[in-house]
Amino acid sequence: MIKVGVNGYGTIGKRVADAVAMQKDMKLIGVTAHSYSFNTEVAKEKGYKIFAADGDNDLKPNGITPDGDMGNLLEEVDVIVDATPKKVGKENLDKFYRPKKVKAVFQGGEKHEITGTSFVAQCNYNEAINKNYVRIVSCNTTGLCRTLDAVNKKYGIGSVHATMIRRGADPWDIYHGPINAIVPVLEMPSHHGPDVQTVLHNVEIFTTALSVPSTLMHLHTLTVDLKKKANLNDVIEMFKKSTRIRVVRNAEHLRSTAEIMEFARDLGRLRGDMPEICVWQEAIGITSNAHNKLLYMQAVHQESDVIPENIDCIRAMMGFKDGEKSIRMTNEGFGIK
Repeated sequence: MIKVGVNGYGTIGKRVADAVAMQKDMKLIGVTAHSYSFNTEVAKEKGYKIFAADGDNDLKPNGITPDGDMGNLLEEVDVIVDATPKKVGKENLDKFYRPKKVKAVFQGGEKHEITGTSFVAQCNYNEAINKNYVRIVSCNTTGLCRTLDAVNKKYGIGSVHATMIRRGADPWDIYHGPINAIVPVLEMPSHHGPDVQTVLHNVEIFTTALSVPSTLMHLHTLTVDLKKKANLNDVIEMFKKSTRIRVVRNAEHLRSTAEIMEFARDLGRLRGDMPEICVWQEAIGITSNAHNKLLYMQAVHQESDVIPENIDCIRAMMGFKDGEKSIRMTNEGFGIK
């Protein structure tokens, strides 16, 4: 059994903790809490051990007696998943993980340089095998890598131009939204393109991004120059057969991000999550002149698409060499077909 701890119990951390607890080859040792909230109350109800991330916090006054501190948690685990806010992970690496000689998984808010290895399971599983520190790329980068990897393996990619239409805030977030504006990212390219290249090293990609008044999902529009000619039906089948990609159709009345999230709830997914990248079948197109320019749109659930990657990354870091088997094991736990 791989003994796993989760540092940070927010949007990503609580989902990773539940995912670890579902795995037959992993044991969740516990989670950390910086302060009391409904999240820590839920962790308590689930029977998770809770470790105090800071020496002085408000857990005890609210009825939660910590099972120890960060040092105690690190003494019990093989791998720690760092799900703390952006830039805190790097501080934790130097302060806790390296001195304790504990393997650590970081999230996309950290820079690639702190680990030297960025990860999307179906793209570069082998790069993480036996590594001590690995970074899971962001939700948007994960979405881009999954579909572009499938395209690249079948047709080869000359270049990619993609625009990220990003949700303005998460559904629970009362501090960053709603906004009555469309907010462009005023940098060229946006950081997503270079981030994709930390996983798909030889793909030429240029990205732009903007935020809109929505909380549900991100939406990407992609234009891909292919090295081989493509047929529309073959592209659709390629996406259908690719892991962690779901082709959705107008016939299913899945015409928007809102309907996709309602679909996830109706499937009975935990928290109504949709970890698959959803590609609209009717929004896949091939230019008629040369048949080597592919256009498509996809939706990315920012709260959940990176969670399966964390699980596969843990296995790889612990020396599990069969990436395809790991993906199948993880998918089974998530109900991903």
